[in-house]
Amino acid sequence: MKNILVFAAHPDDELLGLGGTIRRLANEGVIVRAVVMAEGLTSRAKSRDKADKKELLELQKDAKKASNIIGYKSIDFCGLPDNRMDGLELLDVVKIVSKYVEKYKPDTIFTHHHGDLNIDHRITCEAVLTACRPVGNYSVRRIFAFETPSSSEWNYNYSEPFKPNVFFDVTETIEAKIKGMKCYKTETTLPPHPRSADALIALGKYRGSNVGFAMAEAFELLREIY
Repeated sequence: MKNILVFAAHPDDELLGLGGTIRRLANEGVIVRAVVMAEGLTSRAKSRDKADKKELLELQKDAKKASNIIGYKSIDFCGLPDNRMDGLELLDVVKIVSKYVEKYKPDTIFTHHHGDLNIDHRITCEAVLTACRPVGNYSVRRIFAFETPSSSEWNYNYSEPFKPNVFFDVTETIEAKIKGMKCYKTETTLPPHPRSADALIALGKYRGSNVGFAMAEAFELLREIY
């Protein structure tokens, strides 16, 4: 892995499932970038047009501060409607993903798990897999799905549960993830919420225990080509 692109549905998703891993890889000299598909926050308003535009700008500022802590070289915002991506044509979303794949030419992509509860997560994953079909002169050699606390574990249907088969040791870098999350003023939560600092540490310990590390982040390998 030399050039990584993360496709996240919302601001803070680019940290929640893989902040420690990205910080570790950035420390090792890997180029890492993030693309945030949806705007965030607007689903909390009565309607999208009633959302506070100043809050959206502040959210992007928070994301940029967090991305610097995590080690992202850049973070792009696509501004799609928050928690309303199912109202878009999938082809339009695929074209956005394709634009960034062509721009940055990553060899590795991290994105959401296709079985998440959040509809934007599922569509983001589907768009990534569609845009990165292994045909022609393609750059993407591997695609990983990350788990997103408060979404991956809340899909009680369990028809497509998150089943990790790749683990990164983040014992030395998980604190960067916690510090980065503190940048998000509108996304900060308290225990026992799954996105709280305590819960993220607990998840790191649990995933670490799966493979004999003090702390780990877990992923599901969707495709790898040699």
